[in-house]
Amino acid sequence: MEATLGEEITEPGPGPLGRRIRIGAALAVLALLVAGTLLGQDDDFPFAPFRMYSTTDRLDAPVRSLRVEAVTVDGERIVLKDSDTGLRRAEFEGQQQRLKNDPALLDAVAVAYHRRHPDRPQLARIDVVVRFIELRDGRPTGEWRDTTTVRREIP
Repeated sequence: MEATLGEEITEPGPGPLGRRIRIGAALAVLALLVAGTLLGQDDDFPFAPFRMYSTTDRLDAPVRSLRVEAVTVDGERIVLKDSDTGLRRAEFEGQQQRLKNDPALLDAVAVAYHRRHPDRPQLARIDVVVRFIELRDGRPTGEWRDTTTVRREIP
């Protein structure tokens, strides 16, 4: 399309209302990002940073490692692996406070274990154990301590 002398060329695009809507949407997303950065938790992603990627610990602070252990009716202590229950360690880490508040939720873990291993002895107890691995200058010292954060006797 050619313009003649003195004729205004208009570009296709949003009108004034469309521009206001786009600016409003951009400002709303910006406000969510700022609020999420200042106040948000992992559950607020993508409007808040994942804590594990956005923070750092002291080089001498202990590192936490969670595991799930069980005691069979025969008295054998076993570590429950992901393949034993279908639940990953990260799922236990994410639900740790919920498990502390309601240890009966671990009954479902016992059920999942027995479905996958019907030939193995029944579980009498499940423990959620956190190992604190001591560091010096960011390197393991070889020292650690275990703390049982949740214990459930299986009915």
